[in-house]
Amino acid sequence: MFAAESCAVPKDDIHRIHGRVRIAVAATTAVAAMSSLLGGCGMLDDDTVVVNVGYQSKTINTINAGTLMRDLGEFEQALDSIGERTGTSYRVVWQDFSSGAPLTAQMIASHVDIGSMGDYPLLTNGSKTRPYDDARTAFVAATGYSLRGSLNQVVVPSASDAQALEDLRGAQVSTSLGSAGDGMLRTALERAGMSVDDIGIVNQDPSIGAAAIEGGQVDAMAQFVPWPQLTIFRDQARLLYDGGDNEVPTFHGVVAREEFAEEHPEVMEAFTAAMVTTTQRLHDDPLGSAIRISEITGIEPEVVYLYNGPNGLVTFDPALSPEFVDALEAAKGYLVERGSVEEDFDIEGFVDESFVRDAFGDDYDRRRDETTTPNALTGTDEMCGLPVDDPGTASEVWFAGETETVVAATPSCLLSRIASSGSHVRAAYVPDAVTGTKLFADHATWVADPAAPPSSRYLPFATAAGAAEYRAEHATTVTVSYEDALAEAHPTN
Repeated sequence: MFAAESCAVPKDDIHRIHGRVRIAVAATTAVAAMSSLLGGCGMLDDDTVVVNVGYQSKTINTINAGTLMRDLGEFEQALDSIGERTGTSYRVVWQDFSSGAPLTAQMIASHVDIGSMGDYPLLTNGSKTRPYDDARTAFVAATGYSLRGSLNQVVVPSASDAQALEDLRGAQVSTSLGSAGDGMLRTALERAGMSVDDIGIVNQDPSIGAAAIEGGQVDAMAQFVPWPQLTIFRDQARLLYDGGDNEVPTFHGVVAREEFAEEHPEVMEAFTAAMVTTTQRLHDDPLGSAIRISEITGIEPEVVYLYNGPNGLVTFDPALSPEFVDALEAAKGYLVERGSVEEDFDIEGFVDESFVRDAFGDDYDRRRDETTTPNALTGTDEMCGLPVDDPGTASEVWFAGETETVVAATPSCLLSRIASSGSHVRAAYVPDAVTGTKLFADHATWVADPAAPPSSRYLPFATAAGAAEYRAEHATTVTVSYEDALAEAHPTN
């Protein structure tokens, strides 16, 4: 029941788009909005419903409403079933964006019906579309989240001397203005007694910022998932600041044009149902999903798995947790100050949980209020003979050539397993000893406690600053390199 594409945009429509996007210049440029429109949208006959879906293919936090959903075809299959019953044809147009700002511009132009983006852009989207009856949006579902806030991070080149945010005074920092990464950076600077006036902001798309880090054109990059950890995995950067230290939840979610949702509730129901199915696929087959996402996006599967694997940095769940509304309220002041959100914007009125509630049925309230990950790392540690049941210590290694990972009860047990295996490691994952944030083991800062039992002797930290703070409170501990920790943890030692 899917019609062929065509591209015939009325001239009056283009003028209307240009005017709106010019008003919303903070989101993006009118040229970008029109070029995207002319490149992908079409006008079809009255019996065909065109569904324009905006997504961010490389943003792992939205794959259950974008990249993986598109690949599985769940949404199209649901619409096809509806069409067979009703005789209506549907065509889905997927539009890929680098961040939330240009996607919002297309929604202001009413040429994206459903879009996924981060928390700060979501709030901007709701406020910027509010004046237009045909563009006004509602926040209808979450995609993935971190209640700690560790999806946004600041990295510096591997050779940088910076050890804390205070060391970035006078530095050039790449970020995407108005993004979740930008909001995290400003909150972090404020907590450190600084402001953006103490640094130089370089407004760049995430991929450009990653290249700038690699090429040494900037001193740091503040971005959202997966860009910080992507540069770390590629040995281009190291973590300077974990956004989780801001103690503010961060999430991505789905917005939909209210007019479209009212006219086509069956499309919204199909989209939400496809989100639920795709999310379940992520839970049921995290490693296979990571490999497939890598094939589509070019992001290394080891990086994807850091986010979507068991105890990963992202918890995927479409339910709209009350913590998300609280987080939007916390972000509102900053966005009002920079002119992205109106002071009188009603956040609670922006939230519409009706579609996701219908998708989950009687189980919705439990899903909404549940904050533990539905995809925990479990099993038995054969090296240490211990159960793997504590998310604060559970670790995992992906050996080269293997189609499954191996679990470990603690980071120390993981080191012993790797050291004794003699096998090449694709990736090893450990939780920060204090925060539980999932890390690449070979990029963590390691601390050894000689007085501790072998199974808990080695402690990983996300940043050097975090390790130094721990050592200051534990006088007998020492900092060790990953290589030395491996050697010392070998079972024969």
